Amino acid sequence: MTAPDIRPLGPDAATIDALAALLIETVAGGGSVGFMHPVAPEKAAGFARASLEAAARGERIVFGAFVDGTLASTVTLLLALPENQPHRAEIAKMMTAPGFRGRGLARALLLEAERQAALRGRTLLVLDTAEQEGAAGLYEKAGFIRVGAIPDFALKPHGGLTATLLYVKRLAPAG
Repeated sequence: MTAPDIRPLGPDAATIDALAALLIETVAGGGSVGFMHPVAPEKAAGFARASLEAAARGERIVFGAFVDGTLASTVTLLLALPENQPHRAEIAKMMTAPGFRGRGLARALLLEAERQAALRGRTLLVLDTAEQEGAAGLYEKAGFIRVGAIPDFALKPHGGLTATLLYVKRLAPAG
């Protein structure tokens, strides 16, 4: 496999379309990222546009991993948090297209998100992931510590409830 090209995503039309398609594919495959299957294309495009416009305003960074020009995986680093929490950021919307799973893309994205968080003075990362079919193993291998679970937190994309697992990771200040 060609080494992935990892970079922040911008709100251009082609990227909005690619992110919307990845969202639809992720949810169809059972990924619990806040949407129910089937995701209407216009709903996916609206999410992608809003997310990338928030990134353009500096509220978040949406990282993409491209393989041979294809957007294969994404993760979002949420930066716009309440003023009493300038030391932390959140990891959200980890999505990898089924055909690209198991190739280290999600881990590479997570490492870049951590690096960028530290460069911005963030010393604590938090995230949640679905208990069933979530990415708990990925996060634990990356040093995140499970601090709890909330039962029946959300519906799975194809129906039925799942718990969410809560994780934290302390980061060394960049410098």
